[in-house]
Amino acid sequence: MSLLLFQSFESAGGGGGGGGGGGGAIGGVGIVSPLIRAGVVSSAVQLADMALMWSSATGDADLTMIDSDIASDRGLATAVALSLFTDRRAIDDDAPPSGDARDRRGWWADQFADTTGDLFGSRLWLLERATLTNETVMRAKEYVREALAWMIDDKVAAGIDIEVEATDSGLLFSIGVQQPGRDPVTFRFAHAWDHLQEDT
Repeated sequence: MSLLLFQSFESAGGGGGGGGGGGGAIGGVGIVSPLIRAGVVSSAVQLADMALMWSSATGDADLTMIDSDIASDRGLATAVALSLFTDRRAIDDDAPPSGDARDRRGWWADQFADTTGDLFGSRLWLLERATLTNETVMRAKEYVREALAWMIDDKVAAGIDIEVEATDSGLLFSIGVQQPGRDPVTFRFAHAWDHLQEDT
């Protein structure tokens, strides 16, 4: 599992657009999203997280400019994407897909966490060589829930609903975030699968 195909989100209060993505065609999936509907604006308009935009050319996320300023995200799209697609450090019982026991990954700033052992990111990277089975789907759901637990702990969200679905080409994630005093918002992500079902 390696290439992010698309990201979108919708609010219960409106139509919904692309969550933090300017559009493009990645892995055969075309996405066109008005930035303002995604909650992405110039940081001069509203101070918020710096927004990540998905590149159709590289499949990577990067910063971008709006109105001669760095684009910012006044919603949760960037926070959710970073939580899911930053490689969380593996725990002792995890078997890295590379087969190298020293491959534990992890975010460099974990060492500066206010709480010892507080880790950022997700362990979805551990599924890179997994086959698309029900067990993989359950593990993916567990990793997504773990990655977003900080939202509950920090009271950014009152609740999070997670659905993971396996397709012929990868996993689809649907994440509903219930925000205190605001309309719920749903984020959708897709991951391409480099290692499809192996012959048995």
